[in-house]
Amino acid sequence: MSSNPPDLRPDIAPTARLGGDPARDGQPRIGMVSLGCPKALVDSERILTRLRAEGYAISPDYAGAEAVIVNTCGFLDSAKAESLEAIGEALKENGRVIVTGCLGAEPDYITGAHPSVLAVTGPHQYEQVLDAVHSAVPPAPDPFVDLLPGTSVSLTPRHYSYLKISEGCNHKCRFCIIPDMRGRLTSRPVHAVLREAERLAEAGVRELLVISQDSSAYGVDRRHESFDWQGRDVRTHITDLARELGGLGPWIRLHYVYPYPHVRELIPLMADGLILPYLDIPFQHAHPDVLKRMARPAAAAKTLDAIRDWRTICPEITLRSTFIVGYPGETEAEFQTLLDWLDEAQLDRVGCFQYENVAGARSNALPDHVDEEVKAERWHRFMEKAQAISAARLAAKVGQELQVIVDEVDAECATCRTMADAPEIDGNLFIDSDFERLKPGDILTVRVDEAGDYDLWGVPVAEGHTT
Repeated sequence: MSSNPPDLRPDIAPTARLGGDPARDGQPRIGMVSLGCPKALVDSERILTRLRAEGYAISPDYAGAEAVIVNTCGFLDSAKAESLEAIGEALKENGRVIVTGCLGAEPDYITGAHPSVLAVTGPHQYEQVLDAVHSAVPPAPDPFVDLLPGTSVSLTPRHYSYLKISEGCNHKCRFCIIPDMRGRLTSRPVHAVLREAERLAEAGVRELLVISQDSSAYGVDRRHESFDWQGRDVRTHITDLARELGGLGPWIRLHYVYPYPHVRELIPLMADGLILPYLDIPFQHAHPDVLKRMARPAAAAKTLDAIRDWRTICPEITLRSTFIVGYPGETEAEFQTLLDWLDEAQLDRVGCFQYENVAGARSNALPDHVDEEVKAERWHRFMEKAQAISAARLAAKVGQELQVIVDEVDAECATCRTMADAPEIDGNLFIDSDFERLKPGDILTVRVDEAGDYDLWGVPVAEGHTT
């Protein structure tokens, strides 16, 4: 489970960010609303890149689009409701809507609420989306103008990009329906991932965020087959991939890594500076009985041993995770075990969700569902402890010199991130003096002079910055 990035709305998205120049006369225009996790964002980028290659312009507003694609999220009931609301808004503002994404795996659910949508396609069904666009808004290519762009359309700021390495998941966690929506693990060949990463680096991307449903399982479905990459045999394996990515130049950040034993092989790469000392690991809980009811592929006692081992190898490592409180059957004693585990693990970045039923999830049928009031009370207790841990770990950084990447500069400050911070889900480091010369994508050294519960403040160190 992960937090959603900010919605990408055609009514507010800057034209330049969507990669579009002003449309020529007669050029068909398509809008895009992208909801959900970073993996869905990558799908949206691929769709828009294909459309641009076929001669479509990308509209930054509803009124200027001849049709709107809504890329939906369907993981939680609340996300489904948000997706239906976005579809409804697009229908109201434009009237011609094509639906894709995770919620598209339930077409009757969508058409039951919005029968006038033009088409519904499932997750990562790129060709079907394009077919629907062709039917709704026929292409009108100009062979002298409409050539495949040198770089793909990016919906993220130009200095960082998500790099999807696989689709689907082989796990059968009872609370999750992603395998039903996106299928079993399907890894991209390692040379294809590296080619994409190389192109992004050449285009000036300063940070690559590696994502999938289970990055540590990358290549299992391909039996970790090897491919030639620049004269070297490279396995379709997360360790080989990380090592090769580390030689391209940008920061490399790993997301959604299950704590399998072979993850230990990644930690020396972090200690050596090849990839960022950062792991995003969805632990979800700590009590063995809860994990068993979740059907999670992990054991809490072993993860504490692994964390100690990782920090011995790379003391600078940042660990982030997500947890679920109020899972069916969770007792007060089991919840207390989670709090005690958190005290011992001392994770740097933590997110927490209150359990909710999801249509089609096997956890719905479990006995002893937790009352809503109890779930909320446990969530507040969990977050209070996580906040205290975060504040203490950040306070220890005051006086240190850290490398940061600039995300945004306005009249008041430069908003940056350290190596310990992923965009949209972690904290920030703010520079509120001597920041006027900075621009997004700059990497510089900052001395930390203040810490809050989740954020830092600092001043640039005199030697300057890299661009």
